[in-house]
Amino acid sequence: MSHPEVPSPLLLEGIRLFNAAQWFEAHEVLEEAWIAERGPLRLLYQGILQVGVGLHHARNGNRRGALSLLDRGMHRLAPFEPERLGVDVARLVRDAAAARRALAAPDGLAAFDWSHPPRVHMVAEG
Repeated sequence: MSHPEVPSPLLLEGIRLFNAAQWFEAHEVLEEAWIAERGPLRLLYQGILQVGVGLHHARNGNRRGALSLLDRGMHRLAPFEPERLGVDVARLVRDAAAARRALAAPDGLAAFDWSHPPRVHMVAEG
């Protein structure tokens, strides 16, 4: 790659909202970034958005919606592992998969630890 990729302001704002557990608001911002992006990066934005919406559904008691959106988000993120645009995609996929396993358990919605939901981490600059 001839030039380093720089995350867009919309992506950074979406990540900030995601990490503040404001998943609905993050969805709005990331959707704007996804619609504006014409290349394959739109799937990265969509994957982060879907993981967040899955967590939003889980927090609102919609287990089926949560599991479905977590699955779709992880599927969209997988091609970008281990990282893209400074986003630690591998860690997000791993954390989303752990959340999905916890939520899929028989008492998963009630037992889920909302004090540590998945977050989007940035890779440290080398």
